[in-house]
Amino acid sequence: MSPLLIQDEVDFLQSLVDVEQHPKIIELGCGAADLSRKLLARYPGSQVTALEVDQRQHAKNLLQATERLRFVQAGAQAVPFPAEHFDLALMLKSLHHVPLDLLGPALEEVHRVLRPHGLLYVSEPVFAGPLNEVMRLFHDEEKVRAAALEAVRAALASGRWEQVSETFFDMPVHYRDFAEFEQRMIAVTYAEHRLDDAVLQAVRARFEPHMTASGARFQRPMRVNLLRKR
Repeated sequence: MSPLLIQDEVDFLQSLVDVEQHPKIIELGCGAADLSRKLLARYPGSQVTALEVDQRQHAKNLLQATERLRFVQAGAQAVPFPAEHFDLALMLKSLHHVPLDLLGPALEEVHRVLRPHGLLYVSEPVFAGPLNEVMRLFHDEEKVRAAALEAVRAALASGRWEQVSETFFDMPVHYRDFAEFEQRMIAVTYAEHRLDDAVLQAVRARFEPHMTASGARFQRPMRVNLLRKR
């Protein structure tokens, strides 16, 4: 059976979570908080507190803050809010960015700030696929992604969470050309990639065979674990 193909993760999240019943949301490692913005547009009764550790991205985010979208510079391992404060926590391709020795504490913090029976939505890229083979030439995440999955399994084994669902799907990714790939994936503020000419050329050589008249198209394999606080 072919995996699900998900064009918009907001639609997928909606299929798993009754967002109207979970209006107080925290996003941990929000980046530009694109998904949270989309959620707020669809659910006028929702509020999002979005945490980001990268100082430059956080400064950009503050310029876009609204009454319903608050930005805080903080990591998942030290959430500056009281216990049982949120209904829903989102970690969108961010758990594997938590330092390895803080993965357990981070999930404990999420557990602390969720209300009883609150939900944690963890979306993580699977270490597989053609795009991954391009990326690993300069940013090999095999170890950290495996550690993130193990942290989720350890959290479940603790008995403090129950797993509502685990779902695998593919998400389309498109780049107009290598220049756009370089801008979006190499010149990012949260990861200081300094590629010498040899590595950059190797990345380009692995990327270019995927180019067509309409750009380069990939399918990124994803895994979503939906957990409920016991």
